[in-house]
Amino acid sequence: MSSLLTTLAAAGPLASGWFVHTVWMRRQLHSARRDPLTGLRTRDGFTRRATTLLKNPHAVVVLADVDHFKQINDRFGHAAGDALLKATADRLAHYVGRRGVAGRLGGDEFAAVVIDNHGTAADLLAVLHGVLARPADSLDPAVQTTVSLGWVRAADHPGEDLSGLLRRADEAMYAAKQGRAGVRRAGLDRLFATWSGRRAGRRGSGAESGPGVAA
Repeated sequence: MSSLLTTLAAAGPLASGWFVHTVWMRRQLHSARRDPLTGLRTRDGFTRRATTLLKNPHAVVVLADVDHFKQINDRFGHAAGDALLKATADRLAHYVGRRGVAGRLGGDEFAAVVIDNHGTAADLLAVLHGVLARPADSLDPAVQTTVSLGWVRAADHPGEDLSGLLRRADEAMYAAKQGRAGVRRAGLDRLFATWSGRRAGRRGSGAESGPGVAA
């Protein structure tokens, strides 16, 4: 019995050390998948969660892009730009909730996957577009912008993976930006934007988005 107790006592610190190490590793992994500025998931973290959510037939993929972000940085400074990104991320995360996932793909581009059980995505995204356009509380009221949204229902493109759905949402978002529509759904009409065209447009001046939904 004393030999058993001695063995357990000796193993205790080792087991405790492994437990602490495991917790630390999990926290490091969690941090690596979170954007330090906005707190949203990074592209890797977003992809992992979004891929799981896309197994639900009611999944909707959304892409959001802050309009004229470079001009805001140039005019008001990078601190104002960072605050705007944080406000946009907070509002998007609130809309998505715990059942979905939101991520920052890079720069001023955000993505989300939501589960639309009631078929009301168009209405909710129209509301979200208005919310995202509100001035951030922490910023000078002069810092105003809009956010263009593109979205696609996964069920409209069965078998297509996250990358393909993001591309479709991206094209819809760019069409919304160019057409001043605010929000546009992919797949209902012929989108005039292509991937290369969108990138070319990004290098240009870009059109200013306004409120509304293009269905």
